[in-house]
Amino acid sequence: MNPIHEAGRQVVTMSRRGRHLWLRTALGGLASLGAVASGIAQPAPDAGPARLSAQIEAGVDRFAPQIVELRRRIHANPELGNREFETAKLVAEHLRALGFDEVRTSVAHTGVVGVLHGGQPGPVVAVRADMDALPVEERTDLPFKSTVRTTYLAQEVGVMHACGHDIHTAVELGVAAVLASLREDLPGTVKFIFQPAEEGPPPGEEGGAELMVAEGVLRDPAPEVIFGLHANPDLETGRVGYAPGPALAAVDHFYITIAGTQSHGAWPHESADPVVMAAQAIQALQTIRSRNMPPLEPGVVSVGIVRGGERFNIIPEHVHLEGTVRTYDPGVRDLVERRMREILDGITRAGGGSFELVYDRVTPATINDTALSERMAPTLEQVVGGANVLVTPPTMGGEDFAYYANEIPGFFYWLGTTEAGKGSGGLHTPTYRGDDEAVVVGMRVMASLITDYLLSAKE
Repeated sequence: MNPIHEAGRQVVTMSRRGRHLWLRTALGGLASLGAVASGIAQPAPDAGPARLSAQIEAGVDRFAPQIVELRRRIHANPELGNREFETAKLVAEHLRALGFDEVRTSVAHTGVVGVLHGGQPGPVVAVRADMDALPVEERTDLPFKSTVRTTYLAQEVGVMHACGHDIHTAVELGVAAVLASLREDLPGTVKFIFQPAEEGPPPGEEGGAELMVAEGVLRDPAPEVIFGLHANPDLETGRVGYAPGPALAAVDHFYITIAGTQSHGAWPHESADPVVMAAQAIQALQTIRSRNMPPLEPGVVSVGIVRGGERFNIIPEHVHLEGTVRTYDPGVRDLVERRMREILDGITRAGGGSFELVYDRVTPATINDTALSERMAPTLEQVVGGANVLVTPPTMGGEDFAYYANEIPGFFYWLGTTEAGKGSGGLHTPTYRGDDEAVVVGMRVMASLITDYLLSAKE
């Protein structure tokens, strides 16, 4: 159970059947938010960079407290991929309250797309945030920490925004409020994409960016570029980083079943031992990185799950291995899969067994458009200061933002989320601790990137 507290409102106790009540609380005041948004800026026949920059600053200052409160509510009520029902409702109602020209729901299951037409002519750009949480039990001291639990893969688990998607969503909600407040001066159209299941859909389901693209999110209207961000606990709040070109690796997920012959542990000669074959395979798979790939080519082959056996004195019939491969080059990706099959074939033949390999190519590599990166770097420096902008090396983490960036030029950057003087666990850990102030910085940076791009395109 998880209570939501809000000054001047009754405490609402959460349950699985009653979790929709948090939405009502979260939406309190959004109508007034829309009214405020529509009244900040007055139309100007020729809105230049200085005017829009001042309007962004005023808008961020005005909306930040409300957006931070929304971030806390989203954090306290996380939802897993393709199950972001209440979060999606909150997002849709927020956009409608701001007077968006179009709000589409149920895109790729639970996604939301909003379209904001500016009062001045210009191109169409897109901005994306992901909404899903992870099956992680939170262990932080945040007063709004998650205590939500659910069933995932037949196990009861905690649910937590351990990858900062609550911050991503809140930043985009804040940018929506800021840009709606200056829409008469906005030279172009902004498409806001709130995506489910970035961490991957549940087994047997489709979802995420791939399904969003397949359902036409980059059409009608068609953006010419797309922006996105990701929380980074290795950077303090107020700092940002980006990688021009290769930024995040392609993600593959492999499933291996090694089959042998079961026997009593006291008579191993009567078995074809899949445990031994699995041990040999785990070691041999590492030679792909060390002996088959070029030494300077980035790549990772990691086995994360080993399951087999039911009793200490029985050699089992099967052992299951599961893991991930991370690469950047499509040819290397092919090489890894081919070598995995060859290695498994040789080891299991020698051991008297057999194998099955399912090699799932989850997401391609995220490659920042170099020209767009160069174009937007000065905006980052202007907003947070040159000393706070880092050119970062590519990471072996993955992001399905790649599906958008493969269709149109994309710019994806890191947002520092660790409060100065306070630590944070890494992404996907129970102790990841995102700073509220990072939401405010994120609003300022993303709103500036969008408006600067629109203004430069107009020129």
